[in-house]
Amino acid sequence: YFLRHARSRNYVSESEVCKLESVPLDFGDYHPLKPITVTESKTKKMNRKGSTSSTSSSSSSSMMDPLSSVLDGTDPLSLFAAAADPVTAAPPTDGARRKRDKDEVVGSDFEPWSSKRGEILARYTTTEKLSINLYMGSEKGKATTTGSAVSEKVRTRLEELDDLEEGSQKELLNLTQQDYMNRIEELNQSLKDAWSSDQKVKALKIVIQCSKLLSDTTVIQFYPSKFVLITDILDTFGKLVYERILSMCMDNRVSLPDNFSPESVNDTAKETCLNWFFKIASIRELIPRFYVEAAILKCNKFLSKTGISECLPRLTSMIRGIGDPLVAVYARAYLCRVGMEVAPQLKESLNKNFFDFLLTFKQIHGDTVQNQLVVQCVEIPLYLTLYSPAIDWILQCIAYHAPDVLLTEMMERCKKLGNNALLLNSVMSAFRAEFIAARSMDFIGMIKECDESGFPKHLLFRSLGLNLALADPPENDRLQILNEAWKVITKLKNPQDYINCAEVWVEYTCRHFTKREVNTVLADVIKHMTPDRAFEDAYPQLQSIIQKVITYIYDFALLFSVEKFLPFLDMFQKESVRVEVCKCIMESFIKHQQESTKDPVILNALLHICKTMHDSVNALTLEDEKRTLAALINGFIKMVSFGRDFEQQLSFYVEARSMFCNLEPVLVQLIHSVNQLAMETRRVMKGNHSRKTAAFVRACVAFCFITIPSLSSIFTRLNLYLHSGQVALANQCLSQADAFFKAAVSLVPEVPKMISVDGKMRPSDAFLLEFLCNFFSTLLVVPDHPEQGVLFLVRGLLNVIQDYTWEDNSDDKIRIYTNVLHLLSAMTQEAFIYHVDKVDSNDSLYGGDSKFLAEIHKLSETVVSQILDHLKTLGKEETLRRQSQLALYFFNTILAHGDLRNNRLNQLSVSLWNLAQKHGFADTKTMVKTLEHIKRRSKQPEMSHLTDLALRLPLQSRT
Repeated sequence: YFLRHARSRNYVSESEVCKLESVPLDFGDYHPLKPITVTESKTKKMNRKGSTSSTSSSSSSSMMDPLSSVLDGTDPLSLFAAAADPVTAAPPTDGARRKRDKDEVVGSDFEPWSSKRGEILARYTTTEKLSINLYMGSEKGKATTTGSAVSEKVRTRLEELDDLEEGSQKELLNLTQQDYMNRIEELNQSLKDAWSSDQKVKALKIVIQCSKLLSDTTVIQFYPSKFVLITDILDTFGKLVYERILSMCMDNRVSLPDNFSPESVNDTAKETCLNWFFKIASIRELIPRFYVEAAILKCNKFLSKTGISECLPRLTSMIRGIGDPLVAVYARAYLCRVGMEVAPQLKESLNKNFFDFLLTFKQIHGDTVQNQLVVQCVEIPLYLTLYSPAIDWILQCIAYHAPDVLLTEMMERCKKLGNNALLLNSVMSAFRAEFIAARSMDFIGMIKECDESGFPKHLLFRSLGLNLALADPPENDRLQILNEAWKVITKLKNPQDYINCAEVWVEYTCRHFTKREVNTVLADVIKHMTPDRAFEDAYPQLQSIIQKVITYIYDFALLFSVEKFLPFLDMFQKESVRVEVCKCIMESFIKHQQESTKDPVILNALLHICKTMHDSVNALTLEDEKRTLAALINGFIKMVSFGRDFEQQLSFYVEARSMFCNLEPVLVQLIHSVNQLAMETRRVMKGNHSRKTAAFVRACVAFCFITIPSLSSIFTRLNLYLHSGQVALANQCLSQADAFFKAAVSLVPEVPKMISVDGKMRPSDAFLLEFLCNFFSTLLVVPDHPEQGVLFLVRGLLNVIQDYTWEDNSDDKIRIYTNVLHLLSAMTQEAFIYHVDKVDSNDSLYGGDSKFLAEIHKLSETVVSQILDHLKTLGKEETLRRQSQLALYFFNTILAHGDLRNNRLNQLSVSLWNLAQKHGFADTKTMVKTLEHIKRRSKQPEMSHLTDLALRLPLQSRT
């Protein structure tokens, strides 16, 4: 009955009425989206009492920035920055400028010791047993009560100092490396505990005992790691002493500023500071005395301005008394480390430290060291690598912001020493890459002169290559540098030594040379790493080589023309590594490929790579990994285009479907791509298909129809059936479109009650409602099949909806029925609101035939009765809110699509309005706005009957 009185619609006039009113804009007026001219204001801030500000503007514009006007011309961030930075607040005096130049501060470009710590501990390990002497706390003086005399306390401390180095000790033998590290950590904790319990002398004893361990080289290959562990304790001690003395300087709970002067330190703090230095001076052994004093070097700031500058040369000279060259070089490294922290501007002492080391460098090759190595069965090359962390650090400290003149002088001094490969390697590790690169040929000459028996030359070339990866050598020397380096690298017999060097020099080759040289290098790597499957132990380095090649050669036509690139990929036999490499290549392709391609070389190679990624998917593969692989493959598919050769394009999609059948997102992308191909064909033919293009479009439609059932996600299938049906309809493939829509209708009953969304189970009703609304919108323009009867698709869909098992507390079924009324109302119009080009819809086929309209009326009666019956079932107290919402929803449908001049329909709408408000669950704002809308519409032509309706619609209060 509803549609017998459906409102006749004039969609064109309705569209005109609904358009927004256009208002002419006067550009002279202010507009919020106009560009704002910001005026730069210079504000002079006065004192707080009666502060005034004088502002001079650099712009004569009358337009004010609203933010600036609120702030009265003062930007708080700018004022804060000006207050924090005296350089911008006032021009620096000459004296202040000279002081800043003098007091150099270590910046973020200086690599800190903490970043090297982990690498040293991981590299220098041992399986031999270690020993350690632990300090056992003395019981002397512990019975002293709180009320003891001061003289008793002093006497006790003096006794402890007498026992400073003869204190009770416990030697632990046969410790593993991990046990040793645990014991050192226990000592560090014991130091903190002793300090917190005010046992300062005990803390000092622990530090002394730990420092003594640095003179022990019985397990020499572990010495660098031991140095790292012990100096951690020394750093802790130095920090505790400094903070203790600093806390004594507090005056009225105000601590000293960072740049305090000794004059602002009180006498008590100075006396305590001197007391610490006197205690340390009483240590008889050189090594612990040196290390402990170096640890508290910063405390000299409390005594005098020149304290640190006077101590550094003395401590440097003390190191000359250490006989073991390895122990001595690490002592120099610690002094440089402390010096850079407390006085980085005192470079003279650091330079003197290094030049002292050069004078004693020959000790490394002396008989004493050789005998020690024989006893410990350590080879010279291994022994020399133990020096690297210390020398690298010393040279890094010296080279930081050092002028080229100084670096050149140091390089010349290194040249004069015999067997200087160790030094040369550290110079290349520590000096600026630009300095090394500019003198590459000089360094190659020095490397050639080095003795091969000591420090391996390939390590020197590796260090040189690392520098050349960061800075460019002179252009005329580049080829000669590569030839000289590769002569040495290619002769290496050990595959691990070879690949470590080759990995570095591949980047240099890619950076400066053509594909010919890159191909030569890759061929050499294959030649060295293939015998005995040596590549299996070098996957990280081989991955790095691939990464560097695709970083510099991102033109994939050029990359795949490198003959040895694909054979190089064949060395990745381990599946997980192979897939990671393939992912790297595909990421690079998607990132750098700007235009679509049809190059057969690129396509074949990338299909092979994508196939490798796809074939790695199995039942244990994580969903995230599947999504990543599918996204990379989809990125490749989107970049393939054969231009106007649509048949070749479809053939590619068919081949891709057979290759990537296990990744559902790829199949979805292929369906979308084929649909896009069909629409592109339609665009080219301007909708007028020839016999050939019609056959091609049907082939595209068949591709989609065959592929969709293989997908597992039911809503993906439903949406693709609908989308593909729309594409078929647009290409005048009416029977194929019907097949898609029938498949969608038959699939609706299979929709489960709960579906997985982002890993969580959610009800499917909302998703089904959304899909069906879209489906109804499409069914409006689908013409009836001549052999299937009137509205056969709509009837079939309604039957499915009727039989579907909905949730008990869900009203989605009725909402769908209400949307069906929208569809049926649109079908009764003489001309539909929209059409598909070159497809005759039912408005053209039936031409408003009375039998067609009668069928629509029958359907509408059935639907309306279903809606009203459901509203009656919601009369229980717990469902009254749902009844109110549905009644208003149905009322709005009648208002939009019904002819309310009919008395029965008018009465039904009034009843629904009253039902919506009957139990006080209606939203008052919504009801008011709805009534206002009716009153506005009643003023339109042919809508005057709505005036009477508005009078019959009362607004009830909640009470």
